[in-house]
Amino acid sequence: MMSPDSRPVLVTGGAGFIGSHLVDRLLSEGFAVTVVDDLSTGCLRNLESAAGHPGFRFHQAKVSEWPDLAAEVAGSRVVVHFAAAVGVELVMKSPIRTIETNLGETESILAAAAPVGVPVLLASTSEVYGKSNKTVFAETDDLLIGPPTLGRWSYACSKLMDEFLALAYMRERGLPVTIARFFNTVGPRQTGAHGMVIPRFLEAARTGAPLRVYGDGQQTRCFCHVLDTVEAVFRLLGSPAAAGQVVNVGNDISVTIRELAERVVAWTGSASPIETIPYTEAFGPGFEDMLHRRPSLATLERLTGFRPRRSMDQILGDIRDSRNPTPEA
Repeated sequence: MMSPDSRPVLVTGGAGFIGSHLVDRLLSEGFAVTVVDDLSTGCLRNLESAAGHPGFRFHQAKVSEWPDLAAEVAGSRVVVHFAAAVGVELVMKSPIRTIETNLGETESILAAAAPVGVPVLLASTSEVYGKSNKTVFAETDDLLIGPPTLGRWSYACSKLMDEFLALAYMRERGLPVTIARFFNTVGPRQTGAHGMVIPRFLEAARTGAPLRVYGDGQQTRCFCHVLDTVEAVFRLLGSPAAAGQVVNVGNDISVTIRELAERVVAWTGSASPIETIPYTEAFGPGFEDMLHRRPSLATLERLTGFRPRRSMDQILGDIRDSRNPTPEA
């Protein structure tokens, strides 16, 4: 495990959903933490518990435009790079912003870290697996991405190029990098503002609105409690063997989206109906979705000895019992 010292952990995008939970965990373990976030999708309310901590500092800035980037990276013990465009709805509406944000911010971090050898943990996504018909995805699998004429794949390709770039920095410049591919992290502080399914379903059930299921609802997903995700990241930060590795981070218990909607309705006692919405109506012509998205966790277990522990009932309960989230905007 990583032990605290005088150098802070630099978390980009630390006002976001996962980033803010990692900040809380690091502070609770005795680490100093510096967050840089432009608040384009993050929210200062997520950092309320961190704000009064003596080891916490916050800078509102876009990573690639932050004048103190090089100095802050050089003074950090590790960089956790979470700053990215997030959410299917944002990706579909703003493809230029998606591509430029994901590539530009990552390149800035890697270029600042390489001369001083500060390790980087890069957040990637299960989207890079593309539209493969496999039922379980391992980090060494071939990837099947759709054509560039379908904007839906711009997010996957931009994050995949982040991975290629990070590993190139390790090979050519000796920069220690670890890539965490996240699979559907959920929990308190997540909102439905950018299309995230569980907070969207819970809000609809709470207000009696229809739960909108895209496609036929038979696509399966695995949902990981954010505290399990943070535990996995924390352990990867303390694993020297993780350098140069791509690691799936998530849960491997699958549920169909239709079943998830039915479970939310039953669990909340809501009278909300469930509606199926064609992808073309929700996202426009040519939208493609992955039928299954279940991670192999063998690499994560080998490097950290950790498996997710929290059930779907715990996830739903923690979201219900948390404060009502402020939209991330």
